[in-house]
Amino acid sequence: MYVCDMDRTPLGTEHRVALSAGEVRYFERGTGTPVVFVHGILTNADLWRAVVPDVARAGFRCIAPDWPLGGHDIAMRADAELGPVAHADLIAELLERLDLTHVVLVANDTGGALTQIMLTRHPDRVGRVVLLPSDTFEHFFPPIFRALPPLAGVPGSMRVLAALLRIRRLHRLPVIFGWVTKRPLPAAVVESYLWPVGRDAGVRRDLRKLLRGVHPRHTLAAAERLRAFGKPVLLLWGTEDKLFPVRFARRLAALLPDARLVEVPDTYTFVSEDRPDVVVRHIVAFAKLAEGPSGSDVSVMAD
Repeated sequence: MYVCDMDRTPLGTEHRVALSAGEVRYFERGTGTPVVFVHGILTNADLWRAVVPDVARAGFRCIAPDWPLGGHDIAMRADAELGPVAHADLIAELLERLDLTHVVLVANDTGGALTQIMLTRHPDRVGRVVLLPSDTFEHFFPPIFRALPPLAGVPGSMRVLAALLRIRRLHRLPVIFGWVTKRPLPAAVVESYLWPVGRDAGVRRDLRKLLRGVHPRHTLAAAERLRAFGKPVLLLWGTEDKLFPVRFARRLAALLPDARLVEVPDTYTFVSEDRPDVVVRHIVAFAKLAEGPSGSDVSVMAD
């Protein structure tokens, strides 16, 4: 197993939960209404390391799992189903196993797509949703990553991909981190995100299962069903995002019954990396809002 040298103490206390697909590590900090974080592909809970401490201090119970999306270091069972729908069900299963209700779900990137699917299947334990730039509609994946699902069907491709990800001089290319963060990531964070898939065949197997199932039909179907999702949703989107242009957030906000869009400057896809202060401020304010009546009007704000 890959042992991460990253200091993970900002995320809180480490725990593990046994789910149907395997054991998942998660970190917990704070008390109060639960805020559950869902990262995207080839990252892990460290995506939220600059967000969790302040959200917890504001009076919330932060739960940040290492979802089996390639940046995890505990491989799932060999027979586990890990396509997009199965991953969405895994999110719901974790909420059930931890007996969490009135959850504020915070999701980014691939995790946002999985969350959208999950909301159409298991919405009961969710109270509010914060979507940062994410795959949605026909952008699952965005064009620059469209080769990954067919590539995952080629034997040995995940080992080659893992080897390429370890070449540091490639990390600022658009196909790795160049279009998800405006500024280079610390080396320890890069290792936390990318090294597990290179060290563990089981992690590569998990990633391959997800990639082979990625297709826009999942997000398009979820978007259609989300027209009936009446709980409050905050879309916290970067105005400069190159992978998920803000027009997709506006389109999603227009179909959700109770949505508010906040456009954030000076950030790409990983807003929690580029602008963690903004993410904290809006999560806390949104989570503290009293439940209001749903309506068809979309509120668009600039940060």
